[in-house]
Amino acid sequence: MTDPQNPDKKGTEDEWAEAMAQQQAEEGNDETSDDAEEDLWAAAMAEQQATEDEANAEASDPAPDKSQAQNADHEVFKPLDEGASSTTPRDLDLIMDIPVKLSVELGRTKITIKQLLELAQGSVIELDGLAGEPMDILINGYLIAQGEVVVVDDKYGIRITEIITPSERVKKLNK
Repeated sequence: MTDPQNPDKKGTEDEWAEAMAQQQAEEGNDETSDDAEEDLWAAAMAEQQATEDEANAEASDPAPDKSQAQNADHEVFKPLDEGASSTTPRDLDLIMDIPVKLSVELGRTKITIKQLLELAQGSVIELDGLAGEPMDILINGYLIAQGEVVVVDDKYGIRITEIITPSERVKKLNK
């Protein structure tokens, strides 16, 4: 219905009818997209079922030819005995020039910032390491050995007294 006083404007009933028609059209589009999603799911489920059926059929078949399996293995994996001795030195050569940081640790301690600011030339810091105790030798921060301090031609050095095994390294980390 239109307003008799203003024929250019639509009546509220016409506006409502138009809005309802538009809403129904949009809902119809949503149902179409829902149908498309259901079709995709149905296709995926059918594909999965087909794959499972093939796997079950292969499992019930007699064992495949062993010679084919061996040929496939030889194509993918190289035998270990061929060239095993030649690969080890070459692989080590790749890492020989990589620099690492070696450090020797006399001991550790924890201090407050106040104590740190009070330090001056000649201050003594008490460490947790005991005199005569072996020094820790670290490579890139990881304990790998212990040793003792030596003096050679007026220079300090360290003599390695013990190489730390991997299991001992783990125990040291827990301290």
